[in-house]
Amino acid sequence: MKSYWGKAFRLAALAMMPVVCLDLGSPAVSVHATEETKKALEEAKDKLNKTKDQLSDTQEQLDDKKEDISNLHQEKTVLQNKLNDLNEQLAEVSNNLEDLEGQIDTKEEEITTTQEELAVAINVKDEQYAAMKKRVQFIYEKQEFMLFDMLLDVGGFADFLNQSDYVAALSAYDRKMLEQYKEICMNIDNKEHILESEKAQLDEYKVQVEAEQSRVSGLVNQTSGSIKEYKQSISTAEEEAKNIEEQAREYEAQIEDQNKDVKALEAKLAEEIRLSKLAKKSKWRNISDVSFGDGDRYLLANLIYCEAGGEPYEGKVAVGAVVINRVLSSVYPDTVTGVIYQSGQFSPVGSGRLALALANGSATDACYKAADAAMGGATNVGNCVYFRTPIPGLSGINIGGHVFY
Repeated sequence: MKSYWGKAFRLAALAMMPVVCLDLGSPAVSVHATEETKKALEEAKDKLNKTKDQLSDTQEQLDDKKEDISNLHQEKTVLQNKLNDLNEQLAEVSNNLEDLEGQIDTKEEEITTTQEELAVAINVKDEQYAAMKKRVQFIYEKQEFMLFDMLLDVGGFADFLNQSDYVAALSAYDRKMLEQYKEICMNIDNKEHILESEKAQLDEYKVQVEAEQSRVSGLVNQTSGSIKEYKQSISTAEEEAKNIEEQAREYEAQIEDQNKDVKALEAKLAEEIRLSKLAKKSKWRNISDVSFGDGDRYLLANLIYCEAGGEPYEGKVAVGAVVINRVLSSVYPDTVTGVIYQSGQFSPVGSGRLALALANGSATDACYKAADAAMGGATNVGNCVYFRTPIPGLSGINIGGHVFY
């Protein structure tokens, strides 16, 4: 008998499993986890789902950020193409301005040459005019003397006429040359006006070209600045994307760890289900075969206080009966102390509430009365070995705020 119970105790100790719930209300046995294990599993799944949601949100943020980066690259490319066009325009305008300045220099040289030609022509005209004026003045002032000399010198009337024709021809020549020089001066003057007008047009066009050069240069600087800003924005966005990717990797690592936790809890739950089925089918001792220790009553009463201190008396008895049922079952330890302190079975043990209650002697008279009843073999929950707060899908014996199964 002792060998059997020792083996059963070792089996239970190795299981290290919390309370499991049995659906006693249906023909087929439905097995549920203990409150602590069930709660731990639900919390682990909730935590896993939250982390998955966080990962999903992070991946959406990453996708959005990558889209932002792609858009920034596209806009930067558009600006770069625009900058290339502007640089070409600026080069063309600068070349035009250079050509225009060359034309202006040429035009200024032509104007200078024309002014020099005009000065020479005016000087020749003035000299010719002065010479003609002197000749005319001399002829008119010395007319009688000249005629007398001409009459003396000529050999005949024909020579006289020839001399007269010469004087007339000379006068006509002077007039003709004067008119020619006047025309030359007028033409040169007109040419100068035309050149100055052309230069004025070139100067005006130069101002326009310089304004266009300034405008295009401003656009080049503005576009270059915008490209620089886009490069900075892209760099910032890529750094943010890098951080988001790192966060996503952290969430993925968390999910991996949390999946392991969930699988471990599910494995633990499966073991509890196995133990639950085993407990239902196992051999049970009679209460008379149990030897209680000196501190069992004090320990059980304080556990009842922690688990059902606010429950009606029937609820207190039911909690005590669950502990004693385990003592009687071959699946669990065969002492009150062994059952209560079995790893992960009763939450007040793990939270420290039982130790505090034991230190303060918190158990009430009703708790002691319930402990005495349970240790005397009284049970209002049959062979139930588990209890917890009600959850959907769990059926059993409902007493106060607990369901016993």
